[in-house]
Parts: sequence; structure tokens; C-alpha cells
Amino acid sequence: MSETRQRIRDHIERDPGVHFRELTRALDLGTGQVQYHLRRLDDLTAESVSGRKHYYPPGYDPWERRTLALLRRETARDVIVTLLERETARPGTVADHLGIARSTLEHHLDGLVECGVVEKRRDAGRVTLSLCRPVETTRLLRTAEPTLSERLTDRFERLVDGLLEEP
Repeated sequence: MSETRQRIRDHIERDPGVHFRELTRALDLGTGQVQYHLRRLDDLTAESVSGRKHYYPPGYDPWERRTLALLRRETARDVIVTLLERETARPGTVADHLGIARSTLEHHLDGLVECGVVEKRRDAGRVTLSLCRPVETTRLLRTAEPTLSERLTDRFERLVDGLLEEP
């Protein structure tokens, strides 16, 4: 195996769920070079989640892969941490706690609910949020520590969302 291919494999094993752009940035490689080597690493799994392609070593099931991908987004990760701390919460409470617009929260909740990470329950006309699998989510949260460039990208997206919100 070439040195470059081994570097790519090692990075994905250390950072499961890393998305393609972050992989190229972290290893300082060209996109074509990374694409070439990824095609030859046939035991890795690639999955697109919310418009980004993420890569995983063997051993992660579909729920774990989707959850890891979502945990790489700062706002989604913050929502999950909030629900871990509180067990259940109303959407307005989570949005206020995180200092984000309710529409931004709902955008991230859509993906979290669709992937089976968060559950929305309606009781007497009130929506309550909770984690579907808190123990497994906590374990994956420890695996998905974001890089500096991921944090900066997420914060830029948050800034743009805030600028686009109506006053």
C-alpha cells in the first residue's frame, strides 16, 4: 500500500465520519489524489449525509454512520449535548439555550429526527425533544471531536443563518 493511501486510511480510522473536504484539508492533498486513493480502499464505507460525503472504517452500522456525520456539525452536536444534559426539552428552550433561531434549530432537528437520533413527541399540543439512543450517542460523541476547520465552517454557517434571519 502506498504511503498516501495509508495516510488516508489511518486518518479515517482515527476520525471516523470525516467528510471529504476535511480529509483533503487535514492531509494537505489534492481532491483528485484523495479520490484516486479512496477508490482503491475498498473496505471503507462512504455515505452522503446532508450533502457531504463521509468516510468510515469497517465496523460502523448505518445508524452509527449517520449519527457520526451529524455530530460533525456544531449546531447538531450542541443540540445533542443539550438533550444529554436535560434528557428532554422543548424546542424553544433548546434554541434559547444555544442562542440560535428556532428555524436554525428546526433545520438541524429535521436531520436528527430523520436519522433516528432525536425523537419529537407531541403531548397535549406541546412538542418535547429527547434522544432515541442516549448511551450509544454519548459513545459516538466522544469519537467525533471536531477539528478547528470544522468548527470554523460551522460557525460561519451559523453567522450566515443569523444574518439571513428576519429582524
